Amino acid sequence: MRRTGTKRAETPVPWEGKGMNARDIRLAKSRLRYPVLGDLEEAARRRLPYYVYDYLQGGTGEELSRRRNIEALRGIEIVPRYGVDISSASMSASLFGQTFNAPMAIGPIGMDGAIWPNASSHLAEAAREAGIGYMMSSMSAGSIENAAAIAGENFWFQLYTFAGNDHAVSFDLIRRARDADARMLTVTLDIPGAGRRVRDMRNGLSVPLRVSPKMALGTLLRPAWLAGLARNGLPRFANFAPYCREGASKAEIDAFVSKGRPGGGATWEMVARFRDAWPGAMTVKGILHPADAEKAVSLGLDGVIVSNHGGRQFDPSPATIDVLPAIRAAVGKKSTILFDSGIMSGLDMVKALACGADGVMVGRAFMLGLAALGADGARHVCATLMEEFRIALVQTGACTVSGAKGLAVRHRGAWVDDDFKAGGAGQKNYE
Repeated sequence: MRRTGTKRAETPVPWEGKGMNARDIRLAKSRLRYPVLGDLEEAARRRLPYYVYDYLQGGTGEELSRRRNIEALRGIEIVPRYGVDISSASMSASLFGQTFNAPMAIGPIGMDGAIWPNASSHLAEAAREAGIGYMMSSMSAGSIENAAAIAGENFWFQLYTFAGNDHAVSFDLIRRARDADARMLTVTLDIPGAGRRVRDMRNGLSVPLRVSPKMALGTLLRPAWLAGLARNGLPRFANFAPYCREGASKAEIDAFVSKGRPGGGATWEMVARFRDAWPGAMTVKGILHPADAEKAVSLGLDGVIVSNHGGRQFDPSPATIDVLPAIRAAVGKKSTILFDSGIMSGLDMVKALACGADGVMVGRAFMLGLAALGADGARHVCATLMEEFRIALVQTGACTVSGAKGLAVRHRGAWVDDDFKAGGAGQKNYE
């Protein structure tokens, strides 16, 4: 017989009623419900319109590079060391002259406001509270000034270049980041042209957005996301509003962005000019070849971000973890290396450190958190990653970030010097 009018009892939370505020209780419950970050994917899919979810989760082409990033990280083996005093275990790290509570930063996400309202503000606040970095994308729905005011000294900025008028907009974005006291600037290199993001193409997602009947129906089927849209309005590229007329509409700003074609394909000549204009720490993002890392160091940059854009730009690109050791060997200890693309756990963080990184950047996981849990989602992801990272440091016997860099690893997919030569390793010489 079918029961009606009954409600399933909720799992009690052991901390409830013990002096915790409402937000902390929600976080504790979410940690029980979503113990690993992969659990957030289905929750995000249920809350986002299909075309927004596909934008977040999609890659380029057949999405081979996206899968390759994850599979390569999973395949790395670490040999733990036991008999170690773990009483002094610490997650703290120094990056670009700053001390953080963990060697981690929230990575830049374009169109973040389309995934959840006020995403940049939520991410900046979570980073400040957790004591980690927050790198804002030029293509964020928030503004440099607002995010910097929230994140404080944890604020970093990622530049997408505007080539028009001798990069006048590019240099003004740099000025604004400097005035906002951003502690690090990164210039994106790995978008020399538009990628073929097939999911977006099939869904008709574009800038400016043209809503089809199917997209409208998909939106109506996601009331929580739609309610956020109703409260906050359509997301816009706020960083480019100052370059339009005062009071410009979203359509006008979109048109400016579309016409200006902001990109991440700066030449080394432009990187050198940006270096001259920026007084603080500076990196380039999208490095996969050791020679490019060496070039960055030769221009006076403080570090590089090893990344294949999360598998969203060039499908045949190698997994970022597989090229990381060779890049570390090329630059030695003289340059800071951040690892990006594929991090979904604290154990992944330890693997990246063991393979040569000084820190990691995490983007997609934080957006899944916002999509699944709203404003609390970024804190949930921070707490999960930091707990997993702490456990991994202790379990491996590394205990510290420095110790993690000295762990013994088996990395079968790692590229070696010959792999970077024209033709690749093992190719016949037909001369």
